Amino acid sequence: MKRNKKDRQQLLKITIEENPFITDEELADRFSVSVQTIRLDRLELSIPELRERIKHVASKQLEDEVRSLPIEEVIGEVIDIELDQSAISIFDVKQEHVFQRNQIARGHHLFAQANSLAVAVIDDELALTVDAAIRYHRAVKLRERVIAKAKVVSTSEGRTTVEVNSFVGQEQVFSGTFNMYRSTTDK
Repeated sequence: MKRNKKDRQQLLKITIEENPFITDEELADRFSVSVQTIRLDRLELSIPELRERIKHVASKQLEDEVRSLPIEEVIGEVIDIELDQSAISIFDVKQEHVFQRNQIARGHHLFAQANSLAVAVIDDELALTVDAAIRYHRAVKLRERVIAKAKVVSTSEGRTTVEVNSFVGQEQVFSGTFNMYRSTTDK
């Protein structure tokens, strides 16, 4: 069922506020309109394009400084981090990340995104992965955007457990529980 312009724009604004990482293509599918219609709606509502929304979120929320490794060493782009609590990163799958014969992302890139995010979220000078239980839920393809969300679930005696879940759109593609060593526990 197609909505009238006013209703669609109101729902578009709410949808983007809830998920600023949603693409114009995903919005077009959700509202059963063309990508151009979504772009015109965004323009009328003064909602910036995806890349600008991501930059805004990142500059607003990356006030905490990652201590355990330089931010540029995190695989993917960290867009939100609260040390010893949670973090989010975005990884765009490009040609160099996929197998040439089938255009499916190599698993170690998804693992690297999740593992480096688990390290980055630790508020300590030293954080190392002790072990990890991981699961790949589905293959990720060329040009898909993977959003990884890390959450610290426990900290005790020099160890921190971090759960990382990765998604393409609303579909989960990877999950992992990372047991991390840290040099201090006074957090």
